[in-house]
Amino acid sequence: MTTSLLKSLLKKIAVAALASGTLFTASAALKVGDLAPDFSGMKLEGALPASLKGKVVILDFWASWCGPCAESFPVMDELQKKYQDQGLVILAVSVDEKPAKMETFLKKNPVSFTVVRDAGHQLVAAAEPQTMPTSYIIDREGKVRFLHNGFHGAATRKEYVDQIESLLKNTP
Repeated sequence: MTTSLLKSLLKKIAVAALASGTLFTASAALKVGDLAPDFSGMKLEGALPASLKGKVVILDFWASWCGPCAESFPVMDELQKKYQDQGLVILAVSVDEKPAKMETFLKKNPVSFTVVRDAGHQLVAAAEPQTMPTSYIIDREGKVRFLHNGFHGAATRKEYVDQIESLLKNTP
């Protein structure tokens, strides 16, 4: 292949990639192995737990319009009650635009874990969850160890239990 033909081909690939938004775009999405974002500096509506240091945290993004989110809430509540004394904290982050939507959902689905609303979408921008719900399980050192896209009933519940128990075994 000649140099000019190769350059022409590369230019066409680059133009096509730019048009599709895929050229040189590194995903900033939060992934397994990353340190969790600092929640305290974000404008979240609602009270954060006093300290997350040394805790295993489930950071769960959800929305009132999300059916699987409603299915996941009883499981999350069960896990919070079962493991909170061992160091589990569940932080559910609503992405609802209107507080009333979140409040109506919570009246129908009351929970014992912490729920905040990311009105400014700062945490959403930092994590870039791909689906609703998306849950990140964060170890005691603040590192994302597991990622769940969606909620799939008993299978997801079992994964949560196995992952939480494995992380809780590692004392701070």
